[in-house]
Amino acid sequence: MAKTIRDVMTRDPISYPESTSLADAARAMRDRDTGDVLVEKDGSICGIATDRDIVVRAVAEGRDPAQMTLGEICSHEVTTVSPDDSVESAVELMREKALRRLPVCDENGHAIGIVSLGDLAVDRDPSSALADISAAPPNN
Repeated sequence: MAKTIRDVMTRDPISYPESTSLADAARAMRDRDTGDVLVEKDGSICGIATDRDIVVRAVAEGRDPAQMTLGEICSHEVTTVSPDDSVESAVELMREKALRRLPVCDENGHAIGIVSLGDLAVDRDPSSALADISAAPPNN
């Protein structure tokens, strides 16, 4: 079992400026087979947007994803972890704050990864249904 976030995180997360359209972000998620993008303002993380955010906060409201930006729909309260933090501390943080994803930032505050519930399930409980789903190839 992994001891630090560095051991379980997904490296090189997608990040875009807050002015990026939802349509562009959705295409990037599709192309990279991920469900989230980090949102940046002035080179720092200012939010996170998921595929669900795009659907619930834009499409379901009848808004045009080509005309809306990540900054308009992203979750602005972002909790991050360090690559050297323990997996246990990340699990506790996710539990306390009801989070499904945590951006991983280096000592300069730059995003270098992301750790998700699926990443933790694959590491901690590889025989679980969540681990099976998370480890399965995409079904595009």
